[in-house]
Amino acid sequence: MEKTMKKNSRLLLRRIAALGLCLMLAGCTLAGCGKPAGESSAGTGGKLTPITLNEVAHSIFYAPMYVAIEEGYFAEEGIELTLVTGFGADKTMTAVLSGEADIGFMGSESTIYTYLGGAQDYVVNFAQLTQRAGNFLVSREPIDQFSWDMIKGSDVLGGRAGGMPQMVFEYILKKNNIDPKADLNIDQSIDFGSTAAAFSGGQGDFTVEFEPHATSLEAKGDGYVVASLGEDSGYVPYTAFSAKKSFIEANPGIIQSFTNALQKGMDYVQSHSPEEIAKAIAPQFKETDTETITAIVTRYYEQDTWKDNLIFEEDAFTLLQNILDEAGELSERVPYETLVTTQFAEAAK
Repeated sequence: MEKTMKKNSRLLLRRIAALGLCLMLAGCTLAGCGKPAGESSAGTGGKLTPITLNEVAHSIFYAPMYVAIEEGYFAEEGIELTLVTGFGADKTMTAVLSGEADIGFMGSESTIYTYLGGAQDYVVNFAQLTQRAGNFLVSREPIDQFSWDMIKGSDVLGGRAGGMPQMVFEYILKKNNIDPKADLNIDQSIDFGSTAAAFSGGQGDFTVEFEPHATSLEAKGDGYVVASLGEDSGYVPYTAFSAKKSFIEANPGIIQSFTNALQKGMDYVQSHSPEEIAKAIAPQFKETDTETITAIVTRYYEQDTWKDNLIFEEDAFTLLQNILDEAGELSERVPYETLVTTQFAEAAK
């Protein structure tokens, strides 16, 4: 009963938040606020179409996208891209719904939450970038032969409830017959991006980290990567590009040009070495030395992180909903055809 009440409370809060966003958007429409996005198709008359992309985080994990930026593929497709980092899927989704961003890049679970929350102009996924989780389990001490049962009884710095990092972590634990609530203590109170600093400060026996934080902890001697969540969870539709249904319908040429540019970035990482990829995206990570970028790219490259195409397959969407369901974050199933379109990714192959 208590578990059901908590689940219903979370869903109610999501519905309230989504309703609030819908009301805000209605108000913007009446007042004429927000900027018009790309009224003409990309490349028309030789002019570049301005597009704002809001990414959930700025991470080497998303290398193909940065390759597309740095190699000029968006410009080739007639797009003048402005990249904004949202620092969280909730903030990225809010930017897309409010019109601050034309396209969002985040975990697709957010599109499901928004749809189930009652949004009329809901957000649709049109291109999948990563096919594995991008985070790693970092231990305070080196472990040569790690097995997941070693995590029992420990304190772990985890992610927020309902987010892909945390849900994939729990998915792996359950695959290894470990109860996330009874067999260990997962601290979910620390903000995204701050767990590595907390771990360096002495909190936790393990922490779940994205790059470059995992490698940074190793470089400082504060932690040791002992497992890849990407390898242990299997293929998971971790991140995708999405836009409001109305934007896609009004701007199919822009979406196609955007997807074409992304596909060129995907082709690049499939045909170049980690060293070459690292060199290409280095301008996006000026605070990180080339050797570290190369090490991180190699780690992702070797675990087959990136798809060779951008098609968001139905079985991947089904797996995503299975993970949400197991985590207690799904009130009902959403039809694949409602929240995913593959026409642009198929044309970009």
